[in-house]
Amino acid sequence: MTTDRRARTGNTYEQAVPGFGTVLIRPLDPAGDARTVHRWVNQDRARFWGMVGRSREQVQEIYEFVDSLTTHHAYMVLRDSAPVALFQTYRPEHDPLGDHYQVAPGDLGFHLLIAPAAGNPQPGYTGVLLSVFLSFLVTDPTMQRIIAEPDIRNEKSITRLLRTGFELGPEIDLPEKRARLVFLPRADAEALQQRTTARHEASGFHPAPAQQRVDGVQPRSVPKPPWEEL
Repeated sequence: MTTDRRARTGNTYEQAVPGFGTVLIRPLDPAGDARTVHRWVNQDRARFWGMVGRSREQVQEIYEFVDSLTTHHAYMVLRDSAPVALFQTYRPEHDPLGDHYQVAPGDLGFHLLIAPAAGNPQPGYTGVLLSVFLSFLVTDPTMQRIIAEPDIRNEKSITRLLRTGFELGPEIDLPEKRARLVFLPRADAEALQQRTTARHEASGFHPAPAQQRVDGVQPRSVPKPPWEEL
């Protein structure tokens, strides 16, 4: 029986999902990935990311600052070598979010921007990627609870997180947005990981192969479906 294959080396994580391909999560290169990220975050569908209108140089400077921190990290996500998402993690006690809720030991926050799959929409695509991201977070032994704070207007992302298993938290006012807190305890994340693996083994996931493209050359903008920001 084919099973998910997972491996973490330092800050790089790789997971092979049956019928889907290999997902690689690696540290973002602020300079090398700037062109790709700039195109992604300047699409109107990525407006909840908060960088529409920023220049390429400004985007690079933002991620150079993130790269200098030990509490915040940015990652480029690739599926079979094709860039498919931007992923960020942070420690809420070292982030402005920590001033707006009661931070618990082991809390780990994340932001996620997923591009549509190449070609036609593929049922289950976003769910598979999200399950890989959660598996990556579980590899951190200090993580006890996963936190997300999507914009309250981003109903699609909130619905996706609740469907995944997150618990609904309060609404809070952040400097740049009104947000909805959602929480996923470690035990629930581990149980979700096991269920997802079993489901992949039982039914398989067979989207069209990821379109190969050179990082920074082909933008990720696709007329539909819309971007997802979590």
